[in-house]
Amino acid sequence: MPLHQEEVVEWISYAYGKNHYEADPELRDLLRHFWPGAGDREAELLAWGAYMGREVYEAAYHIDQDAGPELVMHDLDGNRVDRVRLSPVQREVLKRLRPIVRPPYEGGSWHHHFALGYLLADGGLYCILTITHQVAYPIHKYAPGLASWKERVLYGEAFGATWMTEIQGGSDLGANRTVARREGEVWRLYGGDKYFASGAGLADVALVTARPEGAPPGPKGLALFLLPRLDREGRLNYRVRRLKRKSGTRAVPSGEVELEGSEAYLIGRAEEGIYYTLETLTVSRLANAIAAMGIAAKALLETRERVRRRQSFGRFLADHPLVRYDLLDLSVRQAGGLALALAAVEAFDRAWHERPPYGEAYHLARFLSHLAKNRTAEHSAEITRLAMELFGGLGFLEEYAVARWHRESLITPIWEGPSNIQALDLLEAMQKKGAHRPFLAWLEARLKGRGEEAEGALAAARKTLDRLAALEPEAAQFSAKTALRRLADAAAVAGLLEASATAGPRYRELAGLYARRFLLGEDYPPEALGARALYLPEGGA
Repeated sequence: MPLHQEEVVEWISYAYGKNHYEADPELRDLLRHFWPGAGDREAELLAWGAYMGREVYEAAYHIDQDAGPELVMHDLDGNRVDRVRLSPVQREVLKRLRPIVRPPYEGGSWHHHFALGYLLADGGLYCILTITHQVAYPIHKYAPGLASWKERVLYGEAFGATWMTEIQGGSDLGANRTVARREGEVWRLYGGDKYFASGAGLADVALVTARPEGAPPGPKGLALFLLPRLDREGRLNYRVRRLKRKSGTRAVPSGEVELEGSEAYLIGRAEEGIYYTLETLTVSRLANAIAAMGIAAKALLETRERVRRRQSFGRFLADHPLVRYDLLDLSVRQAGGLALALAAVEAFDRAWHERPPYGEAYHLARFLSHLAKNRTAEHSAEITRLAMELFGGLGFLEEYAVARWHRESLITPIWEGPSNIQALDLLEAMQKKGAHRPFLAWLEARLKGRGEEAEGALAAARKTLDRLAALEPEAAQFSAKTALRRLADAAAVAGLLEASATAGPRYRELAGLYARRFLLGEDYPPEALGARALYLPEGGA
């Protein structure tokens, strides 16, 4: 798939042409700890990293700048088709990326799936694959009678999508108005206005939420359905009103979908639909966390190369103390965010086979997913912003790669539920499921007796949980977003310390610096100025 643009891309990106696995010491070290099977996949990860660094990097730039999806509403005979036209480049790249969706369903680890996603990390291309993958998830667990659709989305015959929310409700699933009516062998969905439908025009099948007639109001009355693009007669099953113009990623088509008598198939039991939906959202939030840190890793790769090559005031940027401070902050955030994301993936990998009503292992996984989704998005936005700043004037020019990564990172705090929703969901998991108890036990096993910073992180988490428990409901909501961040920071320190047992003392030092900076209210110590291995490690960019 040559684009013959090498002479262009190599002039706008330091990361182009590099092996993105080989050049990412944080990923290599932390992945090997949280996923012991990573060593057996080293050749695959190296090959994937090389592909990400050249063909995919080049193609993603081309798609972003010049060749985004376009909606075709009618065929030559005037029939509505509502289909998206992709550039040949994007079609070919997506075809080669499809294996990313399979590992969990072929006896593999979720770490395998998410490691490949992290290395890709292009917001649009990865989104297309994650929403396709998420169609397979509830079918695999709860709808074996629909297994043919699972096979189609896993092995490249179909693209999938997840259309849960509606225009009047946004993240409030309980406000959905789509009504599901049983008519013979199928259900039909009426009155649906899925206003932000990623994959619209591309998806061959989608997951949608709807309320069966007679079901109670609120989120617990929702069921989960599988919605094909074509009905049993081969006719268009819903309409795509338009594609939206977005300020973030440009590779994934997102549009507005109207459901009026659309044929659909019930997944599992109607009364458990909200649980299936939230499980699917947990997978989405983990993907969001991994994507956030993968995007940040690309900006960090650009930046570490930039400071080694660019001179200012008679010295390389990497030799200036203020730049070293920035590099240290980038590295602490990247390592902490990635450790948090991988710890959340590990918890989910252990618990994903559980079904409602869930046990403590699943409640812990859900708790960690809220922490990881929110904090990684914050770290990614700050890492990519600071990367732009370190590039100076070039960092704010759209044609240079580092500016694009900041634009892509700003999607991650919004997609799959912004911080307010994560905070509310966290409170619900605490109040209704007691999820904070296994979380605190998880923290204690990793932080207790591990030094001053670790004990400080554990104390901060305990204080935060005690304070939330003592507050009235509305006051707890008012404080929940700050609590979400502090608990996530304690979990990041725990993840780094745990990983240091196999990844080496660098991660223990990073854990201490993370705790000082984000939990104990202290600045980085001056002696870190000379600790070049912490912020500009060998074997990286």
